Amino acid sequence: MDFALAPEDEAFRDELRGWLDDRLPKFLAEWGEREDLDDGGGGGEHGIMGAMERRRAWQRTLHEGRWAAINWPKEWGGREATITQNVVYSEEMARARTPGIYNANGLWQIGPMIIRWGTEEQKAQWVPNILDAVDHWCQGFTEPQAGSDLANLRTLAIRDGDDYVLNGQKIWITSAQIARWGLFLVRTDPTAIERGAKHEGITAMILDLETTGIECRPIRDITGEDMFCEVFFTDARVPATSRLGDEGAGWQVAMGTLGHERVGTAGLAITMKADLDSMVSLARSENPDALRDPGLRERIARAHTDIEYTRLLNYRALSKILKGEPNWPEVPLAKLQWSHLAQTLAELACDLLGPGAVLSKGGPDAIDGGSWNRLYVFQRYTSIGAGTTEVQKNIIADKAIKLPRR
Repeated sequence: MDFALAPEDEAFRDELRGWLDDRLPKFLAEWGEREDLDDGGGGGEHGIMGAMERRRAWQRTLHEGRWAAINWPKEWGGREATITQNVVYSEEMARARTPGIYNANGLWQIGPMIIRWGTEEQKAQWVPNILDAVDHWCQGFTEPQAGSDLANLRTLAIRDGDDYVLNGQKIWITSAQIARWGLFLVRTDPTAIERGAKHEGITAMILDLETTGIECRPIRDITGEDMFCEVFFTDARVPATSRLGDEGAGWQVAMGTLGHERVGTAGLAITMKADLDSMVSLARSENPDALRDPGLRERIARAHTDIEYTRLLNYRALSKILKGEPNWPEVPLAKLQWSHLAQTLAELACDLLGPGAVLSKGGPDAIDGGSWNRLYVFQRYTSIGAGTTEVQKNIIADKAIKLPRR
């Protein structure tokens, strides 16, 4: 496999590296090296809103250099980046450990869908809003009764004149409590599930979350943060002009959105490699005896090897895309690798760094401000996020390995 970049991709990488070398240190000097999503229940300029303002500032800094939405058309402030350039972008951002993005959902998923499916009026209203970080955006697909089956969604939207009336519930909607707008999937044909045609009758809508009848309730997670929400709809009236695409075309819109969600996974291997290097370096000063333990040394070597396997797996998927081939089964395999490695590294960090690593934020002896404790707890979600481990294994067993059914 030839990993050499084409001249235009080399130029893309060099331009991005040069820009990051110039702008990132200035940004970090002004806004600080780290963000903190935990406000301890107090809110205010620290915690979630302070972190989101930092992200807003970083997104606007990226936008100034046309680095915020590289996949977008040039007329909308993008660069029309190729698949290879997307991989380069993800790797360089991961290598530089850049701050989070204010409108990650909007830039990578919702914006491209509005550009593709929206009317001219919708594009003019919402696309600049996403890019400039004027308002925060969220994405509302998951429902309590749907489980891992997106097509099982049941939030109803019934047409009534020029409006739709919404009733139902969404759950695990990231940052909905601070979002003004969101892309939501609703069911406009309530008979579809009964007819055995659950993929039909689903419609995509852009919702103003300040609409009467829409309520967001934050869910405090095991780390003490509350970036996930339940969203309730009670006779909420939204204009039909909020519909994105045709009525009943929501599944096609959703699949395009989830396709954009997979962009950027190539940077995960670099981020995990940096985490491994960081914990080993920290162990040299905090708990050096651990590095002489044969069992821990073997676990470090195995983690390093698995990270390299994951990087090559991502490149294999990329090579298949460039050849016009389906990147199957690399995508579900990479998701399983991500879940496994995220939790493996979190557990390894606590064992390497000793008792101080499991102390939470605020403890006087907590290592690195309690960040490793937070990582250990938070990474449990990777067994569920972006597709549950059990579902991914079933898909691979059924469609890739073709194991016999019982």
